[in-house]
Amino acid sequence: MQRGWSWARVAALVALTVVYTAAGKVGLHWGIVSPSASPIWAPTGIALAAFILAGGQVWPAIFAGAYLYNYTTAGSLVTSLGVALGNTLEAAVGATLVRRWANGGHAFEGGRDVVRFVALAGILATSISPAVGVTTLALGGYVHWTDYGTVWATWWLGDAAGALLVAPPLILWGMRRHMRWASVRMVEIVALFTAIVLLSALAFGPLGGPSLGFLCVPLLIWAAMRFGPRLASTAVAVVSVIGLVQTTSTIAGLDPGQRNAQLLLLQVFMAVAAITTLVLAGVVSERRRGEAKLLELAITDPLTGLANYRQMITILESEMKRFLRTGRPFSLLFFDLDGLKAINDRYGHLVGSRALCRLAEALRSTCRAVDTPARYGGDEFALILPETDEPEALRVAQRACAHLAADPEQPPVTMSVGVAVFPRDGDSVERLIGTADRALYVMKQSRV
Repeated sequence: MQRGWSWARVAALVALTVVYTAAGKVGLHWGIVSPSASPIWAPTGIALAAFILAGGQVWPAIFAGAYLYNYTTAGSLVTSLGVALGNTLEAAVGATLVRRWANGGHAFEGGRDVVRFVALAGILATSISPAVGVTTLALGGYVHWTDYGTVWATWWLGDAAGALLVAPPLILWGMRRHMRWASVRMVEIVALFTAIVLLSALAFGPLGGPSLGFLCVPLLIWAAMRFGPRLASTAVAVVSVIGLVQTTSTIAGLDPGQRNAQLLLLQVFMAVAAITTLVLAGVVSERRRGEAKLLELAITDPLTGLANYRQMITILESEMKRFLRTGRPFSLLFFDLDGLKAINDRYGHLVGSRALCRLAEALRSTCRAVDTPARYGGDEFALILPETDEPEALRVAQRACAHLAADPEQPPVTMSVGVAVFPRDGDSVERLIGTADRALYVMKQSRV
């Protein structure tokens, strides 16, 4: 949401109020032990996601929505204000704790942060609304003090389930990250959610119930390990919705106490499934990031960020194989930073390292996306130019030298260049590098 009192912000707050109120009215449809306490409570997740994504400026919408659905269902002006206050504080405190201790909107990217989200927003913060709300209703005469514990437990479990089932997918989809999948990946996603819908309908149907909900766990594990937190949380939400619809239809003939117990059992099961799935998805996501980082370190020079020697050799071998298919040559440019030892002796090694980075930046700025700049070692660099002949390679080298010469940073640095073309100047990696290195040495000697 935008900051400041703009029409866009007002419209967003009104829309949030409408959605929150509607979700509250739907949730109170299952208010069995009390008209104001329901084991099915999506508004907690909506409010928590809104506070995390948009900040504290959404509090008027949450407060107004909580007041409206409660006042139009049961309660007086005073008790409705108390319930609204508790609901708003619950979401605000939960979001603050998550931002402070669980990495905010990125809480589902690691197993440790997921556990903190569950503990802080799903268990701790969700005790605020029932504490304030049930006490207010009891003082107003709408809840008997003898029923205080039952109503409080139902209220709290509904809020906790809402925070764990509704908030994660809203937060993850609200982060506006683009997701790209290959067609094979899309087929797997469609297969996954088709299986989730069919198996959930069967498990929670007349012949099943919450006790058979564990049949969906393998599919949730599939979602967590293959597709990450966003689709995993969405899968849990889909199972929860289908489970609620199926369970509601099968418990219609039970007495109120049994219906409430069955709904609470369903919510406890789905909350545990959500925790397990989100933690697993977070751990898998964290591991994949670690593997990607290790791969980057394995192929990248840590000082300049260019490809390292190992990656350069791999690219050269790949280009040689491509020549066998296309018959198109490629060029290899070798660069050497002139006078690096003198720079280190006069200005220090930090300035010398900075000079190497300046040369690396000159290479980046003059090459194409398909080209590969690399640090060969020490003060020597390479630039692999696919489908490029010698005249064009020399023009690239001239541009790189001109970029470095125009760099205003002190001390001024220059570089020597050597070029080799495959297969003219060598039919193997060693011979090609040797030719480029000799050409570089000739140019360097000519400057002495």
